[in-house]
Amino acid sequence: MTTESARARRRRANQTPGGAGSPIAAPAGDLGSPGARPTSAAGAPADAPGSRRMRADARDNRERVLRAARAAFAEHGAQASLNKIAQAAGVGPGTLYRHFPTLGALLVAIIGDDVAALCEKGRDLLGHTSSAEALRTWLRAVAEHATAMRGLVAARMAVPPAPDADAALAACHERIRATGAALLERAQREGAVPGDIEIADLLTLVNAIAWVSEQAPCDEYLLDRLLALVRGMESSPREEKT
Repeated sequence: MTTESARARRRRANQTPGGAGSPIAAPAGDLGSPGARPTSAAGAPADAPGSRRMRADARDNRERVLRAARAAFAEHGAQASLNKIAQAAGVGPGTLYRHFPTLGALLVAIIGDDVAALCEKGRDLLGHTSSAEALRTWLRAVAEHATAMRGLVAARMAVPPAPDADAALAACHERIRATGAALLERAQREGAVPGDIEIADLLTLVNAIAWVSEQAPCDEYLLDRLLALVRGMESSPREEKT
């Protein structure tokens, strides 16, 4: 590597996106990218113990960033600050910006992790003895997920993304749709749910209900009342205090 190229790399690492703020020194370490295989300085796969430790550090950094981002989104919504998220996570802003250049990219990463958990839950529920109860339970979990972080999740997941939308977000929609379709089709085969319901419409409605309920946090029963209306399969929770 020439001296000139090294200087150029340092200048790029020390700049914040859009030129906002003062120069930022990029720290050692990285957040890692899922599926990427690290390489040594010579370009060969890095399988030595030191390399495995670097991969573990990258995973730990990513988890800290996502935890800090969840807290920031929950408190500030779309006004959250990437710089403050980096500070709370204990990573340098340069490292954060390389992997999550915008708040939207960071939010999609959080959604992706949650979608993976929802899909796993859906697969487990396919073995439930009651197909109707399995569908109800999963839709409630989807709604709870969508209420997170001041409705930001529901806003992203309420309708399928446009064809030119972020590929990671589109993949989240497809995974949720496929999982929900499997649960819905099983319930329809058993006659527990009307056969003319489409999973895309059902998910849109559940996300919309989640967004509405998040806007009224003082009404702790609103989400369940509205979900009960959608399902038409169970009564809403009792609201009398015991």
